[in-house]
Amino acid sequence: MAGVHGADLNKHIALIGFMGAGKSTMAPIVAERLGRAAIDVDDELGVDIPALFAQGEEAFRAVEAPRTVALLAGTEPAVLALGGGSIKSDEVRDALGRYAVTVLLDVDVDTCWERVKASDRPLAQDEAAFRRLNDERRPLYGGLADAVARDVDDVVLAAAGVHVGRGSLGKLGSLVPGDGAVALVSDAHVAGIHGMDAQLALGPRLAETHELPSGEEAKTLLSLDRLWQGLRLGRSGTIAALGGGTTTDAAGYAASAYLRGVPWVPVPTSLVGQVDAAIGGKTGIDLPQGKNLVGAFHWPVRTVIDPALLETLPEAQRREGMSEVVKTGLLAGEPFWDLGDDELVRRCAAFKAGVCLRDPHDHGERKMLNLGHTFAHALEAAAGYEGVTHGRAVALGLLAALRLSGRDVDQVEELLRPEPVPVDRDRAWEALLRDKKGPLRLVLLGKDGPRWDVEVPADEVRHELDRLIA
Repeated sequence: MAGVHGADLNKHIALIGFMGAGKSTMAPIVAERLGRAAIDVDDELGVDIPALFAQGEEAFRAVEAPRTVALLAGTEPAVLALGGGSIKSDEVRDALGRYAVTVLLDVDVDTCWERVKASDRPLAQDEAAFRRLNDERRPLYGGLADAVARDVDDVVLAAAGVHVGRGSLGKLGSLVPGDGAVALVSDAHVAGIHGMDAQLALGPRLAETHELPSGEEAKTLLSLDRLWQGLRLGRSGTIAALGGGTTTDAAGYAASAYLRGVPWVPVPTSLVGQVDAAIGGKTGIDLPQGKNLVGAFHWPVRTVIDPALLETLPEAQRREGMSEVVKTGLLAGEPFWDLGDDELVRRCAAFKAGVCLRDPHDHGERKMLNLGHTFAHALEAAAGYEGVTHGRAVALGLLAALRLSGRDVDQVEELLRPEPVPVDRDRAWEALLRDKKGPLRLVLLGKDGPRWDVEVPADEVRHELDRLIA
């Protein structure tokens, strides 16, 4: 593959692959998921392709290459479906490297042939020649690709700079973009389980290691101060955050402020981190008055997710993450919770990545990801971030959000079995009011999917909050 690039939200997504790989079909679907325009380069050439090809392939490439380069050089990020042979041009390959995240749709040649054999494509008139051409181009495609995709979710993940795959931890040294020094940040527990594997994978790039406290204690100004004072990285260095959601939240915020911002790579080891917390560029720490009240949008240059790490996860921690899985499934309208770990993580991560790419700074639909979280954060704050875990609080928050939506709560109760928590009711209400910072506008589920900024009467919100408290 080409050198691993970090996530750049201002780059095009360029789909490459052989004839019949499905680039033209997939481009508009991906574009909708990313909130971008779709461009089929062949449609933009303004020529009769078979007629031009009849003059010789070189005549066609002479028209195709400059037009492809011009589209890639355009300033508005889009999803482009490139012609199968366009990557033969040096100019096109250079433009891809400069302006695009290049994603290979890797489809077997038998499928490609079945799709195009009855078409008028000039290079798909003879099966033997078609197969030889595929063999010739495969190394070129692989050398250009920043990611390989089998479906739309894979392309969305590539656009967000999210790499999901078993064994990814062992490839961390090559998956962290660039070749500069890396500071590895973790907590003592995770470091004891996965720290040595991460250090070995980083190899000579590992310059320093740091520890944060476990749990919400990591997300305090005191913990961040210790980390900032211990860091020795220069601006070309990268912070790699190995751990659960609190570690990635805190280390990501540390990266956003250190030297006015250095690159960072979350490597989530928990289910909640892999399906939610490590994706999308939100970083933050807590104040006594509420959760995540100090933070920044600082998109990772790469998010490295290894579902195999979940095999060491205690059952209690897995239940924590399932609250976010259920939330994501409710928003997507799909039972992600029924999938095996690899697909569960991939599908949830892709859903969140798509939402965040469409609304990277939380001005609109990204707010849907807070389904149930207004109540959850209030419960956590009322408990002083002790005794009420995030997953337990989210499970309860989902109950409240669904009830206010007039929706059935049986799935949440069956899958998560939430029980009311013993916290002070007035303190929880004060925390909820502070969390909303204005009128009580919540995320609810309508008949057609999620709605956000729905103003709900205070007495109804208070009633549902009280039902969550023992």
